[in-house]
Amino acid sequence: MPGLDRRLDAPAGVAIGLPADLPEPLLQLDWCAPFTGTARSALHAIKYGGEQRLAEPLGAAVARRWARVGVGPDLVTHVPVHAGRARTRGYDQAQLIARSAARHLDLPYATLLSRERATMAQFDLDRRDRAANVAGAFVARTDGAVIPAGRWVLLVDDVVTTGATLAACAEALERAGALGCSAVTVARER
Repeated sequence: MPGLDRRLDAPAGVAIGLPADLPEPLLQLDWCAPFTGTARSALHAIKYGGEQRLAEPLGAAVARRWARVGVGPDLVTHVPVHAGRARTRGYDQAQLIARSAARHLDLPYATLLSRERATMAQFDLDRRDRAANVAGAFVARTDGAVIPAGRWVLLVDDVVTTGATLAACAEALERAGALGCSAVTVARER
């Protein structure tokens, strides 16, 4: 998809993020585009079509969006899929996007979280059920990953709807000593 990263860019000065109901404990939340058109096609291609090459332009778009509207952070991580899903797919699309974003932001990347249990797909759940579905699903890794004590972490994911998954990840990172967590995604489903 030539020019994909430019097509996902919101016009300068247009605040499409930072919802009034920002899920705690996130400090900031933003996204590049609505989950329609190009963004939807690109994310479906990387998630279900094996198009790993799309991680680079998607990560570049995420980095540009964050550089324009975000504050901080010290390092970048991703919202992990369950290990079984990663084995089936052969990769974790959010990790690929986050690594690209970190390079473009000139920030270190670290895999700081693991998804301890498989969760139901969030798209059919309401706000309350989404939060319950991911409660306790994420933990800070203990297999040599450096837990960012006193550091501000930027979480990267593909799509946000209510922010329940991002909030669950932020809670796990803060329990492990992170100073705070912000998040940015490729798209927002409304």
